[in-house]
Amino acid sequence: MSKLVTIYGGSGFVGRYIARRLAKEGWRVRVAVRRPNEALFVRGYGAVGQLEPVLCNIRDEASVAAAMQGADAVVNCVGVLNSLGKNKFDAVHVEGAERVARLAAAAGVPALVHISAIGADAQSQSEYARSKAEGEAAVLAAYPSAVILRPSVIFGIEDQFYNRLGGLIRMAPLVPLMAASTRMQPVHVDDVADAAARAVLGQAAPGVYELGGPDVVTLRDAAEQARAVIGRKRVFLPLPSFFFAIPATILDIVQGITFGLIANKTVTRDQQRFLAADNVVSAGAKGFADLGITPRAAAPLLEDYLWQYRPAGQYAAIKQSARNMRA
Repeated sequence: MSKLVTIYGGSGFVGRYIARRLAKEGWRVRVAVRRPNEALFVRGYGAVGQLEPVLCNIRDEASVAAAMQGADAVVNCVGVLNSLGKNKFDAVHVEGAERVARLAAAAGVPALVHISAIGADAQSQSEYARSKAEGEAAVLAAYPSAVILRPSVIFGIEDQFYNRLGGLIRMAPLVPLMAASTRMQPVHVDDVADAAARAVLGQAAPGVYELGGPDVVTLRDAAEQARAVIGRKRVFLPLPSFFFAIPATILDIVQGITFGLIANKTVTRDQQRFLAADNVVSAGAKGFADLGITPRAAAPLLEDYLWQYRPAGQYAAIKQSARNMRA
């Protein structure tokens, strides 16, 4: 019988690409998510019955244990960008990560892959970054042979990075940029999924891998890449981080007093602190080269999905061609 992998958060941005890759390798894939009815699309990634969403909440011990029953490998992709409701950073990134690792070790699961982030830092002023670092420590304490992947900013068709920049460029002629000089190494989501799949297949030694794309860019560089693809004339206005402190604080307060009914989807104070630090691969860290993977650059791939923010959307090339014919 084919081997079985349980992917916690397997219907999310990164998880779905890992699920697709492992399905192509012939594995059965159990996609553990809070809302299985919203993850039915993963069934189309393989043969009938090869991928199956199951109910699981990473904060619940029994459901985490049930989801990994009989698994030959476990991948934890669960993460949050906003500490909201019961899904606080500590509850998800620390306690949830420790729970998955501890139960995997107790069940004798042969392989564990944990998705973290390059910004993980126990000394960071950002609660997100601190919780990621504490989660890594908890995973390694419970499952020392785990493979931990730390991607930089992840891009791809469903991303919340270039798509957010595209939305800002489409909306306003003057685009404010927070932390415009912060450096990052955008990494394609399928390259991260490739790394995770190789770890599941036993092609990666235990340890921590920092995953960055081939190009180091600033936030302003990334915005200019997006603008070039979208083709709108826009002016970027780099602003100091503290300029965003007041609106971020107000939005956080609104989120708090409404108990999350009005979520802060713009920028939180914690995101403001996190963006102040560079998000690049550390000198001497293990990375894609150690996994035999050549990562893809962002610029050539942005055409695949940023076309939707152009003035004429998918018809931009046709309209331009028509103009040339009239000329």
